[in-house]
Amino acid sequence: MNRFFIVLNIVLDFFWLLIVFYISLFIRKNIDFSVLPEFSKISLQNFLFVIVVSILILFYEKIYTIRYDFWQESLKIIKALFLSYVIVVLTLALLKININYSRSFIAIYFFIAIITLPIFKYMIKRVFFYFFKCCQEKILLIGNDKEKKLFQKELTENWYLGQRVVKLDYNKVIIISKGFSNKELDKIIRKYTNMIKDVYVVPYLYNINFSNSSIFEYFNIRRNLIEVNNRLLIKHNILIKNYFDVIIVVLILPLFFIIHCFVFFAIKLEDGGEVFFKQKRLGEDGKVFFIYKYRTMVTKKADIILKEYLDRHPEEIEYYNKYHKYKNDPRITKVGNFLRKTSLDELPQIINVLLGNMSLVGPRPYMLTEKDLLGRHKSIILKVKPGITGLWQVSGRNELTFKQRIELETWYITNWTLWIDFVILIKTIKVVIYKIGAK
Repeated sequence: MNRFFIVLNIVLDFFWLLIVFYISLFIRKNIDFSVLPEFSKISLQNFLFVIVVSILILFYEKIYTIRYDFWQESLKIIKALFLSYVIVVLTLALLKININYSRSFIAIYFFIAIITLPIFKYMIKRVFFYFFKCCQEKILLIGNDKEKKLFQKELTENWYLGQRVVKLDYNKVIIISKGFSNKELDKIIRKYTNMIKDVYVVPYLYNINFSNSSIFEYFNIRRNLIEVNNRLLIKHNILIKNYFDVIIVVLILPLFFIIHCFVFFAIKLEDGGEVFFKQKRLGEDGKVFFIYKYRTMVTKKADIILKEYLDRHPEEIEYYNKYHKYKNDPRITKVGNFLRKTSLDELPQIINVLLGNMSLVGPRPYMLTEKDLLGRHKSIILKVKPGITGLWQVSGRNELTFKQRIELETWYITNWTLWIDFVILIKTIKVVIYKIGAK
C-alpha cells in the first residue's frame, strides 16, 4: 500500500481519536450519570497512552496495510478497539493507577470510538479516493475473461477499496485460479512473486468464505488444512442467532405497533377486507407453518383477474417460471403496491420470529410447491429457520433467478456469522429506503 497513504491514515485516525476524547469528556461532565461515581477531570496528557494503544492494535489488525471492504474493515476496527479497551483496563488494574482514570469515562470513550471511527474512515476514503488518484492501488488481474469482468466491476463500483484495474505499472496482482491447472497456476504465481511483493490468489471454491476458516499446518509434509463446516448447523451458533433475534425484535416492537396502526387503517379504508394474510410455508426441517403478511391483493375474483391478465400477457408466464413471481401482478391493491415496494408487507413476520418458526435473517420461506425445485440445495436450506430478510434480498432481489437465489442462500448458511446477519439487516434498511428491487 502507498506509504504516504498509510501514514496519512494513522495521523487522521489519531486526530479523530483525539476528538472522541473531547466528545467523551463533554458527555461525562455534562450528562447526569447519577449511578456513577463523581467524575474527576482527566488530562489529555494522561490519556494519550490509551490512544496510542488503540492505534497500535489497529495497526496489528492490518487496518493500515491492507485494503478491506467496508464491512470487513468495520468488523476489524470493532475487534481492535474492543481489544484495546480490555488491554487498557487490565493495564490500569495491574499497575494500580485507577485513581487518575475513570473506568466509566474509558467505557464511554471506546463506545463512541467503535461507533464513529468506521464512519469517519468511510468519509475520509470517499474524499481521498475521489480527489487523489495517487492514493489508489493499481491492480493487474490474471484469469479468464468472465472472472476478470466480475472483479473489474467490483473494483470499479466498490470505491471504498481504493483500487483500479490497470495493465501496466501495477503494484498488486490478483490471480483468479479458476480455469488454470495446478502446474499453470504454480508457474503464474512464481512469475509474479518474483516481480512484485503483493500477489493474491482467488481460490476456486467460491462457496466457502475462507476469511472465517482456520488454517492448520503440517510442517513435515508442507501441507495445509483448511477448516470447512456448515456454520449455521452448529448448535452454539444456532443459540447465538436465536438470542440475537429475540433482542432485536424486542427493541423494534414499539415501532412495529406504530406502523401496524397506520397499515391497519389503510387496508381497512381501501376495501374493508382482512388485514393479515397467512399462507403455508416450509420451515425448519421441512416442517409446514403459517407465515403472516399484510394482505396486498384483492379479496374477490383474484383468480379470474389473474387468468384474464395472463391471457393478454403470456410473457408473464415465462417471467414467473424464471423468477417465481409476476412482473406486474393485477391482483395487487393500491395499498398493497405501496406495502410491497417498501417491503412493509413482510413486517408481520415478526410474529413468526416470536413464535419461533422464523428468524430475522435466513433463507426465503419457500412455498410447499417449491420444495422439489430446491434440488440438491433442499437438504441444506430446509435445515434452518427461514428469515424475514436474507442475502438474496440485498443482492439483487427481483433481478436474480430462482437458481441464483438458492445458491446465495446455501452460501449464507454454510458461511454464517453474527456479523453477516448484522450487515444484511443494515443493507435491508437501505433496500427498503431506496426501494431497490422491490415488487
